[in-house]
Amino acid sequence: MLLIPLGILLLVLLIGIGMYNGLVSIRNHCDEAWSNIDTELQRRYDLIPNLVETAKGYAKHERELFEEVVNLREKAAGNHGAIASQAADESLLQNALGKLMVRLEAYPDLKASANFVELQKELANTENRIQASLRFYNGNVRENNNKMEQFPSNVVAGMFSFTNRDFFELENPDAREVPKISF
Repeated sequence: MLLIPLGILLLVLLIGIGMYNGLVSIRNHCDEAWSNIDTELQRRYDLIPNLVETAKGYAKHERELFEEVVNLREKAAGNHGAIASQAADESLLQNALGKLMVRLEAYPDLKASANFVELQKELANTENRIQASLRFYNGNVRENNNKMEQFPSNVVAGMFSFTNRDFFELENPDAREVPKISF
């Protein structure tokens, strides 16, 4: 008779341990994904000064835009606060980089420069890697948040102070507009 309650208690304990381990696992996946984003953002921050210095020689009168990009890069690279705050700084930097690339396309000598073309390719590759890292991170955040809200894992999460995570969202209104194509 005593074995049945002990068996039920053991079963509940094993389920609780499994849920706890699942929560730890998804938390670690989120931390790893965030670390990957940090790595890719640092790669972008390292490329920007090289791109700006290369372009400066060709486009001396674009000084204000160069300074804006450099200042926004410094601000974004130095922001290690909340995810929403970092996303806001990254959005501003991404907008400034887009403006810079559009303006620099007008310089034929610059477009012919092998250094500039290589930097442009590296920056585009880095942007693609950042987007892939963001998708991976946000997928892990979705999984984490689902576990925080679904029963019975939400009970275990509450007992051990697991929390929801913020999605990383860039607030770029230009990216949400439908592109205009004309021939």
